Amino acid sequence: MLTKLYQWTLAKAAHAHAERWLFAISFMESSFFPIPPHPLLGLMCLARPERAIRFGFICTLASVLGGLFGYAIGHYLYEALGQQILQALGLAAKFPVAACYLRDYGAEIILIKGATPIPFKLITITAGFIGLSLFTFLWASILSRAFQFMLVGFLFWKFGRPIKAFIEKYLGLLSAAFLLLVVGGFIAASTLSGNHGDKSDKCSHATIATLR
Repeated sequence: MLTKLYQWTLAKAAHAHAERWLFAISFMESSFFPIPPHPLLGLMCLARPERAIRFGFICTLASVLGGLFGYAIGHYLYEALGQQILQALGLAAKFPVAACYLRDYGAEIILIKGATPIPFKLITITAGFIGLSLFTFLWASILSRAFQFMLVGFLFWKFGRPIKAFIEKYLGLLSAAFLLLVVGGFIAASTLSGNHGDKSDKCSHATIATLR
């Protein structure tokens, strides 16, 4: 089923309303859709590099708005809907650990997500469930999502189609290096203030019962 969804997503790159599909898929992926918008974004930028920054902006805006929708699901509808979404996507077992880390570290986890394959929907639903500050959620989500999508758009706009091979080979490493530096600053500040403690060990054994 995932293969069919992936192929369906890629087919939207050639659609007459490709930008609308990019917006819709980016929005849905932040709350419940299993396929990320990156493959569609890459194909659209490859076909129209002169519009790549626009595509990156569409992805960023839609993803942050979709993240707010995921946050609302986690905050208001976790029992009725959020739990079922995570279960269907195979993320239910990771939820207690994600909730524990988000509660203890907040923005750092959202920024780390930008450099890892952690599903953004897990972060958005979990942030709503624990009641993470909406301001913190918003600015961290904007930074994390913009860095991913706008960087791809800028590189295609600046260098055109030849940048494709570079992006496929090095973009993940560059993203990880930049965002981990940002997160490293948060962790260092936390450690110096004496707040780091043994949270990692605590969170690795978190359960739903310990979150309540």
